[in-house]
Amino acid sequence: MSPQGEKHFSQRIGLLRAMVLGANDGIISTACLILGVAAADATGHAILVAGTAGLVAGAASMAIGEYVSVSSQRDSEQADIQKETWELENTPERELAELTGIYQAKGLSHKLAREVAEELTAHDALSTHLAEELGISRHNLARPLQAAVSSAAAFSIGAGIPLLASSLANDASRIWVTIVTVFAALLGLGVGSARFGGAHPVRPVLRILLGGGVAMAFTMAIGSLFGATVG
Repeated sequence: MSPQGEKHFSQRIGLLRAMVLGANDGIISTACLILGVAAADATGHAILVAGTAGLVAGAASMAIGEYVSVSSQRDSEQADIQKETWELENTPERELAELTGIYQAKGLSHKLAREVAEELTAHDALSTHLAEELGISRHNLARPLQAAVSSAAAFSIGAGIPLLASSLANDASRIWVTIVTVFAALLGLGVGSARFGGAHPVRPVLRILLGGGVAMAFTMAIGSLFGATVG
């Protein structure tokens, strides 16, 4: 396989982060909302309304938050590109010397570093300087819209799992059915994200299960306390 065709797991980090964060947040936040309301002895209709509202609000929040944050990253990248473009147009010798110094710092002799810098500058000066000086590739710039859509979709899918489980269960079994379903979903999410990212699944699975369990237990305790107080 050629170097250009070789794939690395780090290339997926942006999409992986948005999808895992969205799905994990959707599962846990909606499950906590459902279980908290259920622990307060609310009706099945009230639980369903609360869960649906949580899904819609959470998906919108995830989309807006991701779009704003990734747009800020994109703005910074574009500003760096414009700055580097100006420097290459107005101070080319200085930029060539800077690139030579970078290659010398990597272990090349001054002569060879200069030759490499000159050849790469002649081929694609801007891409070379962006990659070597700033670690930026024009092919992998931040994508706000992609991040927003993927996060909202992942949240909605994740939130739909406990919501569906709760809606299908009867009043007597709703809490336990939701808890078991959520743990199964978190287990699948942990294993899937670990494989997608090329990591061993044990630690990601333990993190996601422990975090989800603590969040649900805490929310149920608050809901039960609130329900007893109101009652």
